[in-house]
This record gives sequence, structure tokens and C-alpha cells, in this order.
Amino acid sequence: MKFEQAWLDYTGKVFCDGADEISYIHLEIQEKEQDEVIKNSVKELQNAFAGLTGHKLTLHEEGLSGGDEAAYTAADAGAGLHKIRLVLQKGMPAESYRLYTEENGITIEASDSRGILYGAFDLIRQVKTGNSIKDLDRTKSPVMPMRMLNHWDNMDGSIERGYSGESFFFENNTILVNDRTDTYARLAASVGINAVVINNVNVKDAATWLITERYLDKVKELSDVLAGYGIQMYMSLNYAAPVELGELDSADPLSEDVRGWWKRRMEFVFRKVPNLGGFLIKADSEGRPGPFTYGRTHADGANMLAEAAAPYGGNIIWRCFVYNCQQDWRDYKTDRARSGYDNFQGLDGKFLDNVVLQIKNGPMDFQVREPVHPLFGGLKQTNQILEVQIAQEYTGQQRHLCYLIPMFQEILKFRTYIKEENDTVEDIVSGRTFRQHNCGMAAVANTGNDVNWTGHDMAAANLYGFGRLAFEPELSAEEIAREWIFMTFGKDSQIEETLLFMLMSSWPAYEKYTSPLGIGWMVNPNYHYGPSVDGYEYSRWGTYHRADHMGIGVDRSHEGTGYALLYNEPNASVYDDKRRCPDELLLFFHHIPYTWMLRSGKTVIQHIYDTHFEGVEMVDEMIERFMKLQDKMDKVKYRRIVERFMEQKENAEEWRDQINAYFYRKSGISDEKGRDIY
Repeated sequence: MKFEQAWLDYTGKVFCDGADEISYIHLEIQEKEQDEVIKNSVKELQNAFAGLTGHKLTLHEEGLSGGDEAAYTAADAGAGLHKIRLVLQKGMPAESYRLYTEENGITIEASDSRGILYGAFDLIRQVKTGNSIKDLDRTKSPVMPMRMLNHWDNMDGSIERGYSGESFFFENNTILVNDRTDTYARLAASVGINAVVINNVNVKDAATWLITERYLDKVKELSDVLAGYGIQMYMSLNYAAPVELGELDSADPLSEDVRGWWKRRMEFVFRKVPNLGGFLIKADSEGRPGPFTYGRTHADGANMLAEAAAPYGGNIIWRCFVYNCQQDWRDYKTDRARSGYDNFQGLDGKFLDNVVLQIKNGPMDFQVREPVHPLFGGLKQTNQILEVQIAQEYTGQQRHLCYLIPMFQEILKFRTYIKEENDTVEDIVSGRTFRQHNCGMAAVANTGNDVNWTGHDMAAANLYGFGRLAFEPELSAEEIAREWIFMTFGKDSQIEETLLFMLMSSWPAYEKYTSPLGIGWMVNPNYHYGPSVDGYEYSRWGTYHRADHMGIGVDRSHEGTGYALLYNEPNASVYDDKRRCPDELLLFFHHIPYTWMLRSGKTVIQHIYDTHFEGVEMVDEMIERFMKLQDKMDKVKYRRIVERFMEQKENAEEWRDQINAYFYRKSGISDEKGRDIY
């Protein structure tokens, strides 16, 4: 299937001061260190400069013949820039690089091949965005040790919560390795991604067999492509594999037979696929098998696998999305929000060092607004990865524009008060707080085999932005957005300002016309698209808004489920007190009368009415501004984006009308502005 190059499209000449003066690449790396990553770095620079400047860069390696050496020396003697030097310089931090201009050239200096690759992509970024390369001096080191994409791809080719076509990893229970695989690896590496999970966390059917002879040759082939761009491949693992493969009748982590089976299996898998980073596990949640079946703990299960993987440098990433999905809606004390904390807090310090707990950004499930998960700030002796979702399962499914990088930045900057300093989520998952190295960020991926990779052309900003944020979280959401716009659409001031306005307005707009004040979940069950205010209200999933004729919200204070008290002080006291709780999270923590006065000076009910109208108005303004770009943009991309916006407008209006009508009927309180709220 045909596919585009996204932000790595090198067609069309760009103006960049100094780019036209580069003529060759000088490789100052010993032959034994010229691995595939170095080779791909060189190839990327050659392709980029050929496409963006119109001339080919010749590779000059150490040890060329005298004639060649003389030719390059003569070129060096002239004025201006001529060469790009790639230099391995021991002593620099892993994956870091220095990119700087010197006499007659530009140097990319790094301690390892990944650093060279990231420096090469940074240089290309400078060229493509039109920045001068005559006065560069940039030293960059990734903040997050692990920068991972989790793909929820199934081996039949479908993608769970996928909104961009089918899988490009799997088709009809086979593994695909082709040109698209290579381009995907380039896209991921260009923004600093260094780990990828290729298959769905809900491992079933053929995917259970990925760790067997049936698939491992092809798994290795795919792993080698990713490794060529500095990316370690991970696989999601079926915890009950010994049983489901028909080799044992138990998966008890304390059974010597089971432990021996996993040791033999890990040896077999890692010897076949030496670049494998490890495995991602979802256990004892939403029907997935796990150690609870045998009366064991998550630490028992994770450590069994980690012990088997440790001799090969393998990590076990264990998801903390664990809850009892059989809740009775009449039960006001059981609280799904508590489940992750209650399951894992007591196990702090009991996991092996190659176990990493992957914790969702909030306690529920990727809602448009949630508090930060209390395990961040609860765990002190356990490796942690922050899990976010760019697949937009609950934020418009890539049919609505919703730029999520501002949300992720708020999460990263949240103070947990676990220490007096270095206590933010960013500090914890970067390893600064507790001097850990098996930590970082993971995102549920938003890609598929659609021609533009992400369905909505502008949803690619979330893929690009996640990688850039994980590598360099000091960048602002606006800086990342501008960079993506330049890389994707070129440097045109009208396009830049219009798309920037749309991106930066989109998350607030989506929140306004969907779920008010942190309540979430007012979506159609199963597919999670479009409004259904009571869709989950009487379900077994523990996802309630508790609206009645007097008010709305879930009491998670000390008088309710006690969830608010799971945070460190002063957060616990702030969340526990409805008068101090931030308005944007008020209904998550408290059941509040419709007439309650918010800090804005509006009542809860009027806030609901106003924001739902405001959200639709913001969508209208985004559309109006975008329509003015018709003669500025590629016609195919323009048409695709317009089609998405037309659907977003219709759906936003439906959200507004259903939500406002629902609460008018519940409360009997009219809109003070006299608008028609049905």
C-alpha cells in the first residue's frame, strides 16, 4: 500500500543558510564500530540533503586511497562549510550528542551510535525548518531513559483502539517486514523513540505463539530493522503461555516446573532474537490471566519472568492497569480509581531491578481530564514508566483534532511531594528522584497502514510530539507544535499560525464540549465515540458520574471512597476539600450540587451549559481559520483535514445538545442566558 513520509518528506528545496555549502560526510569512526545505526545515519543525511538542497553528499571514511584523500583535502581548503563529521567521542552520556559548527564543517559528536543518529536527525531538523547551520552549538541528552511506543496490533491485522487503518506489523497471522517497516523505524527514531512493543497487551490466539519457533525467525527480522535505528523491540506476553501452548497445566509463578519452563523459553527466545528488549505484561485485569489465579501477587508473577529474562538483559514491563471489572453500580464504596494503588503500593521494593511498573497517567483510563495517578509519589523503591495514550480512544479517535502534548506536560510537571525537591512526575520517571535507570515514558501508538499513518493528518502531531517530549521535556507544547508544522507543511507564516492556533485550542475545546469538571466517561460503551451520558452509569466497569436531580460527581473524599487521601500532602488535603479542590477536577473528587459556585463565579450547572456552547464555537473558529488555507496547502491533505473537521463539528454539536439537555432535564434549572438547550 502506498504511504507518505510524514515529517520526513524530503521533497522540495528549502532555504537554510549553510546547507548548500555541505558537500560530503567525513566518518571518523573505527570500522568495527560502524554498525547499522551509523550506516543508517549516513544514509539519512545523504537522502535529506539530496532532497532538500539538490546535491549529493559523498561519504569519506577513514582509510580511503590517497587520491580520494587529496580531493577531500582540497575541498577542505576552500572557504565555507564542506563536511559533516560524525565522531564517536567516549565519555559522553549514553544516547547524547553535540552538534556544532567548526571551521569548514559541522560535527556530530556522540559516545554511541544512537547519539550519532539523533544528532543526524537534529541536523536535518535544523535544515528543514530553515534555521541557519553556520552557528550551531547544541548538546542534547535524552531525559527519559526509555521512550517507548506500545502498539495494540493483533496478528490478524486489526488494531485494538486503532483509528488509522490496519496493522503494518501483522496481516493474516503473519509478520510483515517491508519498506513501510523501515520508514516507520525512521519516523520513530527521528523523534528519539528507542523502544517499541509490536503487539497488543491483550495477547490471544496466534500472538501467544510469537515466542515459539513458528514466528521467531520473522520476529528477528523485524527486530533487526528496528535495531538499525536504535530501537529495541519488545513483545507483549501471554502470562498463561505455558498452559495455552499446551505444555503445562499451570502458570503458578512459584511452581518449579513453571519457573523452569520460563527459563528455558527465555533462553530460546533471546538466543533467537538477541536485540529483544523484553516483554510487556497485562495480567489479572479485564479477564487477562495472571498470578491471582494461584493466590500469588503481581511481584511473584513479574519476578518469575524477570529472573528468567535477566541473563539476557531483558526487562519485564508490568502494567498497573489492574482492577476488578465486576463492580455493582449500587456500591458507592468500591472505587475503580483506587485499584492500581491498592494492588501495587504494598509491593513497593519487592520487584527485581529489571521489572518496570507501567502506570497510566491517571487512575481511570485515558480520560480527557483526570488527576495524576497516586502511584507516582507513592512508590519509592520501584522502577516506573508513565503510560499515556496518543491513540485518542476517549479524545476523539483521530476523527477529532486533540493535540495532547499540553496535557502530557501538565502531568509531567505535577508535584507529588514525595521529596522536598525533584518530586515531579518527570523527575520520577526520568530517574532523577531515586537514581533509577529502568524508567521513562510509553505511549499507546496512534499509527496504522493509512496512507498518512495516523488517519487524521494533524494527529501525527501527537506521535511526533510524544517522542520529542520524552527526549526533551523542557520543550514547550507550542515549540513542539511549531516544529512539527514546519517539518510537515513547510515554513509559511499563515500555515504556521493557523495550525498552531488549531493545535493549541484543540484539547481545551474537546474538554469543553464533552465531559465537564473531570467527570469523564459520558461516551458510548464499547467504541467510546460520541455522547452517551448514562452509557456506563449502570455498568460493571466502575465508571460512574452519579448524577441525580440535586447534583453530580463521585465522592472520593474521606467521607466517600477515601481515594483523595492516597496522595501525599498537601495534595491529599486539597483534593479532599471541595472548597479547595481545583475546579477542573471537582466532580472527580466530590458529589456537588448543581448550584455550587465555582471559582469562576459560575454555578456548576451554568458552567456545564456555557462550556458546551464554547467548545462548539471553538471548533467553528478552527474550521473558519483552516478554510483560508485552501490555496496554500497540498490539495489532498487539505481535503482530508476538512473532511475530519466536518465530522468533528457535527459530533461536537451532538455532544453539546445531548449533555445540556440531559442536565437540564435532571436539574430543572434553566440556562441563565436563555439559549435553547432542548
